[in-house]
Amino acid sequence: MKFTEIKLFAPATIANIACGFDVMGCCLESVGDTMVIRKTDDKGIRIKAITGGSLPFEPEKNVAGVAIMAMLSDLKREPDFGFELEINKKIKPGSGIGSSAASAAGAVFGANELMGRPYNRHELVKFAAEGERAACGSPIADNVAPALLGGFTLVQSADPIKILELPSISGLYATVIHPQIEIKTSLSRDILPQQVALKDAVKQWANVGALVHALHENDSALFAESLQDHIVEPHRSKLIPRFDEVKKKAIEAGALGGGISGSGPSIFTFSKTLQIAEKVANTIEKIYDETTIPFHLYVSRINETGVKILSIK
Repeated sequence: MKFTEIKLFAPATIANIACGFDVMGCCLESVGDTMVIRKTDDKGIRIKAITGGSLPFEPEKNVAGVAIMAMLSDLKREPDFGFELEINKKIKPGSGIGSSAASAAGAVFGANELMGRPYNRHELVKFAAEGERAACGSPIADNVAPALLGGFTLVQSADPIKILELPSISGLYATVIHPQIEIKTSLSRDILPQQVALKDAVKQWANVGALVHALHENDSALFAESLQDHIVEPHRSKLIPRFDEVKKKAIEAGALGGGISGSGPSIFTFSKTLQIAEKVANTIEKIYDETTIPFHLYVSRINETGVKILSIK
C-alpha cells in the first residue's frame, strides 16, 4: 500500500539503567512526542513546524533532519521525493528521558516507512544514533535503540552498532520524576571518574549479568537486587536535589529500585504493578513539593514495541 503521510508516536526512554551505564535502556508507553512526516515533490528535508520546544528548523542542525540525512546517504538509490516534518515535543529537551532520541528515532522510522521499508528497525538504529551525535557529540544508541525496538535493549557493540533485544518483567511500570533543573551533559560526563577500582567494576559486571538474567527469567526479586550502580550514580546523584531521599522513600513505598535516567536530572523507579507505581509517584511528589523546584511526574508501562504508527494517509 502506497501512502504519502504518516503520523507517529515517538516514545520517551530510560537509559543508563542503574548498572547498565551507556549500554542498557527501556521504552516508555505513555510518554512521548508525536510527529507527522509526509512526502513532498521537492527533494530534501524540510521541518515545517515544531511545537513544545525551542529547536532548530534547519535540518542539518535538528536531530530528526540529521538522522534522515544519514539514512539517505546510505541508500544506493535515493527516493524521487522529499520529506516534510512536523514535530510536537512533549518530552522536554534536557529531561534525561530521551528527547533527542525520540525525534531521531521517529524521523528515521517514518521516512523509512514512506520509502517502502528499505531498512529493518535494527538497521535504523545507526541512523538515529547519528541524530544523537548532533545532540551530544557521540552516536550513542542506549536511548534510540529502545525507542525503535521497544522493551529493554542492550548495546552489545557501539562500533559497529549491535543491539540485543531483552524481555521485560511482566506488568512492569516506571515512575519518573523530571525536576525542572538543567544539568549539562558535559558536566555530567566530566564529574565521572576516569578510573574505577577493580572491586567496583566487578560488582558492576555482576549486576549487569544478573539484571539481564532477571529479565529473561521474569524474576522481579533478582531484578530489584541488580539495580545497583557502584560507579556512576555515586557521583551524578550529587547534582540532583533530594536524589537519595527519593530513591530510599520510593523503595520503602514498594518500588523495586531506581536510579538516574540518562545523564539526569530525571530519576526513574520500577514497580511490579500500576498501583505500586502510583503510590511511589505520590511519595516522590510529596518530597519535591517540599522544595521550590517545579517538576513533571510520569507513570508509564514499559512500551514493548517502540515507535508506533498513529495514522497513515
